[in-house]
Amino acid sequence: MTETTWNLPKTNSGPWQSRPFHRQYLMRQANDLFDFFEAASINPKGGFFELDDDGLPLAEDNATRQIHVTTRMIHCAVIGSLIGRPGSDEIIDHGMRYLWEKHRDHKNGGYLWSLNDEGPQDDSKQAYGHAFVLLAGSSAKLAGHPLADQVIADATQVIESRFWDEKVGAVREEFANDWSETSQYRGQNSNMHLTEALMAAFEATGDKAYLAKAQRIAELIIRKHAVQMDYRVAEHFHADWSLDNGYEGSEMFRPSGSTPGHWLEWSRLLYQLFVLGQKEHGWMTDAARKLFRNSIELGWDKMHGGFFYTLDWDNQPILREKLWWPVAEAIGAASFISAYDHDDYFQVWYRKLWDHAENHVIDHARGGWLSELKEDLTPTSRLFVGKPDIYHALQACLIPLYPATGSLTHAIIEADHRPHR
Repeated sequence: MTETTWNLPKTNSGPWQSRPFHRQYLMRQANDLFDFFEAASINPKGGFFELDDDGLPLAEDNATRQIHVTTRMIHCAVIGSLIGRPGSDEIIDHGMRYLWEKHRDHKNGGYLWSLNDEGPQDDSKQAYGHAFVLLAGSSAKLAGHPLADQVIADATQVIESRFWDEKVGAVREEFANDWSETSQYRGQNSNMHLTEALMAAFEATGDKAYLAKAQRIAELIIRKHAVQMDYRVAEHFHADWSLDNGYEGSEMFRPSGSTPGHWLEWSRLLYQLFVLGQKEHGWMTDAARKLFRNSIELGWDKMHGGFFYTLDWDNQPILREKLWWPVAEAIGAASFISAYDHDDYFQVWYRKLWDHAENHVIDHARGGWLSELKEDLTPTSRLFVGKPDIYHALQACLIPLYPATGSLTHAIIEADHRPHR
């Protein structure tokens, strides 16, 4: 199927998010994701398997457990518990115990990046992973897990004492197991996900110090840098937080150039930060809308559809593969923004993005979402093998169903507390 480049029409009716059929569709897609990931992901020896395209463990014997997989599954199981999916609480407990007993470094403090049945595989301490530890703990607190307060307190202490750079208002990137700094690299991706986690921690605890840190990160990454770069998010920086345009790193976690999918994530997070109590910062909503539009105008493939994975600084594609998670993040962002900005642009793209996901990304035959497509939208696995996790796609399905008042977990609880008519 080839896309034409017609001008997008205005919508002629109310938003899809309010339509009963669409709401049923979204919940059905969410349930399909739970069906695909939950039971198959549970490693009986602790933690979670990563799955192949058919929903089987990529490796069963002595499988490596990475911290972002552990913590994201905890977060998604909390979502399952909050919406009333049976079986979710046992998965939360399974993940939280592995996080606290195995990922946590009981000798030096902090959390290990990866381990298997024999012990650590990568014992580095990375800001990206610690952001998700804080998110998992904050989410688990909303579900009443007994380890949640310990995880929040411990992750907060580690982030504050080891990673946080008060002078600039962001986190350092990585350390060795003994906390010696191994790199002068600074990255926006870990700080973006920490912004997400800090907002969740604020919602779970009421401590405004978390929100203040989230604001400072947004000021640095978006207001100082992205706004000055015509609303494109720079990924890589030197130790002094000057831009490193020539950085070449991991295609999975630190690809060169800029990643439109992260512009989309920031567009939702900025609106969320604004809504949570930063309403005096009107620049946030302006930046959010412009980041979303730029991701579409520059990052969307007008011939075939889908977002190019990365762009260079002349706005030309570097990695032309189309991954599942930018589409998922675009759906969440379009829905959240359209709750406040009634410009048809956001609702039209919300619908167009779901068309793309339904026709090209959702794996109707086997379950889950295809992790990677070639430029022409045929499946491939050059960057990602199998179906990495449930996190991005699940939030895309459920964010549109709940009030745009903060994080998804908090919004689910808030919706449950509203009077039923």
